[in-house]
Amino acid sequence: MDKTFSQWKKTCLNKLDLSKKGSVDQDIEHVVSLINSCEEYFTTSSCSGRIILIDAATENSDVQKQNCTWLFVSHQKCTLDDLIHGLTKSIGDAVLKFEPFVLHVQCRKLEDAQLMHSVAINSGFRNSGLTVGKTEKIMMAVRSTHGLEVPLSHEGRLLVGHEYIHFLTQIANQKMEENLRRIHRFYHNLQSALTKETLQIHDPPGSQDIQHPLKSLETEKEKKTSVYKRRRKREKHRTTSECCHVDGSSSVQEQDDYLHLFT
Repeated sequence: MDKTFSQWKKTCLNKLDLSKKGSVDQDIEHVVSLINSCEEYFTTSSCSGRIILIDAATENSDVQKQNCTWLFVSHQKCTLDDLIHGLTKSIGDAVLKFEPFVLHVQCRKLEDAQLMHSVAINSGFRNSGLTVGKTEKIMMAVRSTHGLEVPLSHEGRLLVGHEYIHFLTQIANQKMEENLRRIHRFYHNLQSALTKETLQIHDPPGSQDIQHPLKSLETEKEKKTSVYKRRRKREKHRTTSECCHVDGSSSVQEQDDYLHLFT
């Protein structure tokens, strides 16, 4: 399995990027690099999140996906002018979308996928999940649910006013900001989890019982001091007992002696 996984990883990372952009998005380059630097993972696809305005030819979902025109796309925040300019080119059904960060990762073992799933959930990507294929491929999808999809035109005719488009611009930009915050949390949480996992793997058995030499000497010294204090206490107690304990006959004799002094 390990050899097969390594072959899959090498093949995948050496392939050409077939996305429209042709490269990893700038805002998640550090995330992808971190994952691909680990022996247990490699990424198969990713998107940092985007605001897009598409023009669909028909309402049929299959045809719409094949024949849509991209009127505007940005992996950063947008402006009202960006959307207005894109809508002027619409001849079909224009839809504004915000699509959040998505990342697909192939994992060596189920335990590796479960670790990443936990990190994703704790970072705000509540829609994340993992699947195990028939070929034993374990895939982890990091994704969120705070998307946006709003129709703006029909057959090239604008359905809403500029004020509403301005409102949608603000909403989309807020979602992009939250998206970037979640990416930041995911990166740092994953980095921390991977570091902790590595430390646990390389921690030798029984290492918690091994003490520093100086600490061992201090402990031994404390033990000797404690024994010495207990011994001194016992001796003091014995001496005190011998001085204070007096039998009855001695007491009577001493009293007679004292009385004799005053007679």
